[in-house]
Amino acid sequence: MPSQGTIGDRVRGLRLSRRMSQAQLAGPDLSDSYVSLIESGKRTPTPVVARLLAERLGCTTEFLLHGIEPRQRIDTELGLRHAELELLHGDPGVAADRFGEIVKVAGEENAMLAAHARFGRARALELQGRLGPAVEAFEWLRREAVAHPERLADLPLAVALSRCYQRAGDTLRAQDLAAHALAEVAKLPLAHGELAVELAACLAEAPVTGETGMAYVRHVLAVNGVRTAVNRSAEIHALWQASVAAADGEDSALAVRLADDAIATGRSARMASQLALVATHWARQSVLEGGSLDEAARFATRAGEVFSAFPERAGEHVASLVVLARVRLASGDVAGAASLAETALGTPAGRAGATAATAHLVLARIALDHGRGDATGALDAARRTMGSAPYELSSPDREAARVWRDLGDLYGEVGADDERTAAYRRALEAAGVREAMVGVTVDRALAR
Repeated sequence: MPSQGTIGDRVRGLRLSRRMSQAQLAGPDLSDSYVSLIESGKRTPTPVVARLLAERLGCTTEFLLHGIEPRQRIDTELGLRHAELELLHGDPGVAADRFGEIVKVAGEENAMLAAHARFGRARALELQGRLGPAVEAFEWLRREAVAHPERLADLPLAVALSRCYQRAGDTLRAQDLAAHALAEVAKLPLAHGELAVELAACLAEAPVTGETGMAYVRHVLAVNGVRTAVNRSAEIHALWQASVAAADGEDSALAVRLADDAIATGRSARMASQLALVATHWARQSVLEGGSLDEAARFATRAGEVFSAFPERAGEHVASLVVLARVRLASGDVAGAASLAETALGTPAGRAGATAATAHLVLARIALDHGRGDATGALDAARRTMGSAPYELSSPDREAARVWRDLGDLYGEVGADDERTAAYRRALEAAGVREAMVGVTVDRALAR
C-alpha cells in the first residue's frame, strides 16, 4: 500500500490501484471535481470526507491522512518512548541513532512525530558534547517552529540553544536567546516544571542576563526548593525492560504504557537533580558576589545530599562539596573548609579536572591566610590536576579559564612570577585566545 507523498498522492494511488475513476470514488456524496482538487493537493479532506474516502478505497482513515497504519503509528510512538529512555537513562549515542531512525520512518506525512524525534536527536547530540551538530539541529527546529507552531514550541528550543551557545563560547548569542526565553516565561508566568528548572539551570551555569536572569534563578529556587531525591533507577530499568518484552510479544499498547510509566518514574529524580545543580551554581555565585553565605551553605548542602543518592552524579557531588568548602572558608570556618576540600580530593571523582583543582586552591588559600599547610605545594598540585593538554579554540572552557586565572593570582601572592605568567597564559588559552597571545606579556589585568 503506497505511503509516501501527500494525502492527495495516497488518494490517487489507491484509486488507480483499484481501477476506479474519480467519479466512481466521488459517488453520490461528492463531486468528481472535488476529488480532483484533493488529489492535486488544492483541498484537504475534512475528517468526515476522509472517513468516506477511506471506506471506498479500502484503507484506514489513519493511513489516508498520515500515510501510516494504526499499528505502525503505535510502533513509532513506542520507538519514541524507548529512544527517550535511552536518552534519559542509557546511552545518548544510541538515543541519537534511534531518534534518527524514527525521523526516517515518520517522514513528512507524520510531521508531529518527526519533529519530536528531531528534537530528541538534537538533545542526544548535546549530551554527547557534539555542540556543533546540536546547534545546527536546534536552529533548524527553531525555524520549523516559526513556520509550524502547531508542531513545535519555540521556548524549549530557545533554552536549549542558549545553553549550547554558552558552552560553545558564543556569549552574545546565548544572551539574546536567554533574554528571549525570560521574556516568554514572564508572560505565562512560569516557575514550576521541568522547562522552568531547565531555564534556571542554563542561567545559573553561566549568568548571561545579569540581575534579571539571576532573579529568575532565585525565584525558581524559592518556589521549588531543593527537593529530596530517591534513586529509583532499578524500578525505571525494570519497567523499561518490561516494555521491551511487551513489544517483543507484539503487545505494543502495553509496551507504550510501561515505557510511559518508566519515563514518569524518573521525572522526580530529574527535577531534584536539576534543582540541585541550580542550587550549586547559585551558592558558587553567592561566594563570588558577596551574597548570603548562610543561604549559600544551605543550598550547597542540600545539593550535595541530592547528588549523593546517585552514583552517576559523583562529579556533581564533588563539585557541591568544593562549593561548600568555599562557602565555609568565606564564612571563617577554616577547619570545615579544609575538611570538605580534603574529602572531595579523596574521592575518585575529585582527583582530576577543574573541580579537583579548585579544592587544591581552597587549601592553598587556607595555607596563605592561616598558615595551615604548604601553599606552594597546593598550587603545584592544582596545576598538575589541570594538566597540560592544549585547549581547542572552538570550545572555550570558562571553568578551566577561571581556575587558571585564580591559580595565577595565588602564584603571584607567593612570589612565583614565572608560574603566575604561565597560569595566566593558560587562562587565556582556555578562554579561546591563543594566536593573539604571541609576543604578549600577560599580566593580571589582562587575564581577567
